[in-house]
Amino acid sequence: MAFFFLFLLCITTTINKVYSQSAVCRTYCGDIPIHYPLSIDDGCGSPYYRNMLLCSNSSILHFRTPSGSYPVSYIDYTEPHLVITNPFMWSCANPTDTSFAATPFSLDTSKRFSLSTRNEYLFFNCDKDSVLIEPKPAYCDRFPDRCGSSCDSSGYLCRNLPSCPNAILENNISCCTYYPKASESLRLMLKHCESYTGVYWKTIGTTVPPYDQVPEYGIRVDFEIPVTTRCLECEDKRKGGGVCGFDTESRDFVCLCQDGNATTFCSDAKSRHRTSSTVIAGTVVFSVAGAVGIGALVWFVRKIKSNKVVSCGVQTNENRYF
Repeated sequence: MAFFFLFLLCITTTINKVYSQSAVCRTYCGDIPIHYPLSIDDGCGSPYYRNMLLCSNSSILHFRTPSGSYPVSYIDYTEPHLVITNPFMWSCANPTDTSFAATPFSLDTSKRFSLSTRNEYLFFNCDKDSVLIEPKPAYCDRFPDRCGSSCDSSGYLCRNLPSCPNAILENNISCCTYYPKASESLRLMLKHCESYTGVYWKTIGTTVPPYDQVPEYGIRVDFEIPVTTRCLECEDKRKGGGVCGFDTESRDFVCLCQDGNATTFCSDAKSRHRTSSTVIAGTVVFSVAGAVGIGALVWFVRKIKSNKVVSCGVQTNENRYF
């Protein structure tokens, strides 16, 4: 009987290595909703946005970019975008301090993120010998291609800063607006300006355009929602109401269901399959090694009455000839 428990211990150790109860895809980080195609758990959402969002232990959502990790203040899935804040950017909280160690913000565009055209950037106390600062003609709003790349000192936002519209005049701070076309141009601007801040135009939807937008601090980052037929079927409550995900090794589509995974949708039993322990599924999964171990246990029970000596995974006969 001792041999039985020894063998059981051996195969249990094997099963434990491949048996996992993985986490369910979380749908919130703090009060910010997390839905497809975004995710904070590996194997959930779309692989295009894998490992781009991080939910800290204090439930603060961060967005990872090549230039750093930034707090996310808002996510909109109807008009797909998120808004990040840079703690090193100028703000109304301390308007006289323009000596921030601002780091140029950049994006990894291979992840299907892009800077929104609704962003505007304000630069403070720039060196006039190094930066071209001049008011832009009125027609530039209608024909921006006909205008140069000067930093507009008469920009609307410089005269109407969100939350503190008179901060520029009251604190004798020079201001100009400029939209960098790349992170390199932003980096060059910050070499000759003390600080900068990002402002995006938020849609409030209460009036007709263009009066349906208000300026708020932050940087808007747009993203795509790669909706596929498989994902729509997976999320269809009439077909089981699963969650769209992917295999972390192959990156193939997986429909994550409560009682297992499927290649199509949850109620399609024929498509159900077992995934590796590295896939976030919210279910218990077994590997082939675990199945072999269980088969070995059945074999051992059938043979327990024999007088054979059993070691961990090896069977020998006492009268074996060499």
